[in-house]
Amino acid sequence: MKIYGLTPYCLEKSLVFNVKTFNNIAQIGLDQFGTDYSVSPEADNADALLLRSHKLQPEEITANVKAIGRAGAGTNNVPVDYCSEQGVVVFNAPGANANAVKELIMAGLLLGSRGIVSGIAYVDGLGSMDDADAMNKLLEKEKKNFKGSELQGKTLGVVGLGAIGSQVANMALMMGMQVVGYDPAISIEAAWRLSSDVKKMDSLEALLAKSDFITLHLPVLDATRNLINAETLKSIKKGCKLLNFARSEIVDGDAVIDALDAGLLGAYIADFPKPGMIGRKDMILMPHIGASTDEAEENCAVMAANQLQDYLENGNIINSVNFPHAVLERTTGYRLSVSNKNVTNMLGSITSILAEHNINVIDLLNKSRGDIAYNLIDVDQSPSAAVIEQLSKIDGVIGVRLL
Repeated sequence: MKIYGLTPYCLEKSLVFNVKTFNNIAQIGLDQFGTDYSVSPEADNADALLLRSHKLQPEEITANVKAIGRAGAGTNNVPVDYCSEQGVVVFNAPGANANAVKELIMAGLLLGSRGIVSGIAYVDGLGSMDDADAMNKLLEKEKKNFKGSELQGKTLGVVGLGAIGSQVANMALMMGMQVVGYDPAISIEAAWRLSSDVKKMDSLEALLAKSDFITLHLPVLDATRNLINAETLKSIKKGCKLLNFARSEIVDGDAVIDALDAGLLGAYIADFPKPGMIGRKDMILMPHIGASTDEAEENCAVMAANQLQDYLENGNIINSVNFPHAVLERTTGYRLSVSNKNVTNMLGSITSILAEHNINVIDLLNKSRGDIAYNLIDVDQSPSAAVIEQLSKIDGVIGVRLL
């Protein structure tokens, strides 16, 4: 059970929030925290953790931690299930690096359609030639070996139409490509971002069969792990080129190699090299640089920092991967946030205790996500330590905060 906002003798909120950082967080993100925050890699008794790629271990999530901000989209380096059990909200920064990844997808499409990589390697190998005329004649003779095809008129299949996938789809349309998309869980917000010219496919197999290029934009979930495998690759259009700038775990690397060897796949262009892939001419591999731009790192840091602040100060939850979206404008100076197991009559039990102590509810928001429910409750007076203690002892309550 976690009770936040309490000292041993009173209910005064701490004047300073401690934020512990891992990795190098862009300074513009750190600058978002005001004077009420102590932010450093050595922060003791941290209220929140802010990280990029650091592989967070459960023992690093100490008892006072209320939230974790991931300055990026993926959270596979955070023990999310453990955090949920402890009532710790995990935030990510979806869309903050979308433009950076989109631009690299553009490069991947171009590299995959033309003999650019092999052509550059060939020219690099001519470094010992010192006769310009002879070099020009040789290049004119050999350039046919690097001929490719144009993207205009080709079909791009986009699997996952979220913040990045929708931008990639719209970009491909502007390049003159036909675009088909598949995402059974597309959100209303993502649908609004997506051009009406993107043709929605009813199944992954239908998309694979129609596409000249396929790009993946999915998180790693049980349902997406090894989504591209030996079975699904049987549906692929022969010669199709597969791009993976999402997560390594979405693709079965051995199945991709087999499909390339069999001539089913034309190329694999990815941000996630694996042993056995290096040196193949039908693969273009990059060292996980999809979001490696100054702008993306800054955008992610700013978004993560702002979300942590709003949660610590107001209890609002935006872009959490384990708690429901919950935003309530403050109507009083006294706010309770209560997280609990998503079972019946929890809200009634909470409000009954408040009523017993003549605490009037001014505004209230109740949201749930899976097994977790979350409540923001604005009240007309500051609850006493006894009230907070009584709320915390309700069977199924995970955490109580006084804001």
